[in-house]
Amino acid sequence: MEPNTQIKAEARYIRVSPQKARLVVDMIRGKQAGAAITTLRTVNKRIAPTVEKVLQSAIANAQNRNEDLDVDRLFISEAYVHDGPRMKRVRPAPMGRAYRYQRRMSHIVIKVTEKEK
Repeated sequence: MEPNTQIKAEARYIRVSPQKARLVVDMIRGKQAGAAITTLRTVNKRIAPTVEKVLQSAIANAQNRNEDLDVDRLFISEAYVHDGPRMKRVRPAPMGRAYRYQRRMSHIVIKVTEKEK
């Protein structure tokens, strides 16, 4: 892999609020890939398995791009969460009124890079 080449994986339209997803993604940003997987497996958050799946996908993308890649030297160069579309829902309220609320979605992006020797 050429130096400073970033390999990306992303999961779109994940049904969790971006604020909650950022809590988990912030924990792994800048870490070595193996350490990040260990962190995600020990975190007690509902979104952690999804973030781990995206990270595994980024590692697999890097391996497909370059066969002689050393997976132990991969680290997370970028990891962020964008807002997805919001589903607007209506909840019945007293006296014939209705309360509107939003179900939020997230787009999770993880980029990995091979550390220089």
